[in-house]
Amino acid sequence: MIRSVLMVCEGNICRSPLAAAMLAQALPDLEVDSAGTHALVGAPAAAHAIDLMRERGIGLSGHVARTVNLQMMRSHDLILVMTLGQRDELLARFPFARGRVYRLLHDAQDDVADPYRQDRAAFEASLVQIEGGVRYWLDRLHHMTLVPEPPSPA
Repeated sequence: MIRSVLMVCEGNICRSPLAAAMLAQALPDLEVDSAGTHALVGAPAAAHAIDLMRERGIGLSGHVARTVNLQMMRSHDLILVMTLGQRDELLARFPFARGRVYRLLHDAQDDVADPYRQDRAAFEASLVQIEGGVRYWLDRLHHMTLVPEPPSPA
């Protein structure tokens, strides 16, 4: 049974906080956290991310970026990343997590575009992708079916 989800992006100030906030709002009984593979440790969420979530009634102003670590990888039932590269990096660093690490856009076999240091339009485009990924995982979490993602091309 999935009781906890970790959302992972690179800096932990744009994509993963957005995705975590959306999933946590949809499933308040689920433990949802976020982290970055190369986090801007201690930084708040990006201003555009805070604004977009505020418009949806979700607060991100208290977010503080942190780096994914061994404890996080061990303690979460499901880890959702934004890119194939992030998935591969996590599996190389934490091979025991195989079978629990998937892309947020697993169904589309696609990456969520990184809006870091870009304008609001880039954040809005990423948010559209994130919303689609969260919808997909909400359905999977309700049905508890995880289909393995194919390996990366060599």
